[in-house]
Amino acid sequence: MRLLTLALLGICCLTEYIVEGVGSEVSDKSTCVSLTTQRLPVNRIKTYTIKEGSLKAVIFITKRGLKVCADPQARWVKDVVKSMDRKSNTRNNMIQTKPTGTQQSTNTAVTLTG
Repeated sequence: MRLLTLALLGICCLTEYIVEGVGSEVSDKSTCVSLTTQRLPVNRIKTYTIKEGSLKAVIFITKRGLKVCADPQARWVKDVVKSMDRKSNTRNNMIQTKPTGTQQSTNTAVTLTG
């Protein structure tokens, strides 16, 4: 009886692992069929990706998880991408900043949230 229960549990775990892998592959291959002309507010955008192909596009992913395709040549799209890149670089610089010789190290733990 224990062997049967263990085998069923193993099959369930394996099935979940396989299904999760298939789902992630499908969502990564999303393509745009049309481009929006409506400007998106920068504060509602979580990230973006650039897709090459028959229809070149910048895919903005909003904080709610919506994917919005936009024309990479549009001025507002370029502005949003620059803004997102600046924000990303600022965060990376804050994380990668190392103390100089004039700063003294302390034993106090500091937690940064972002």
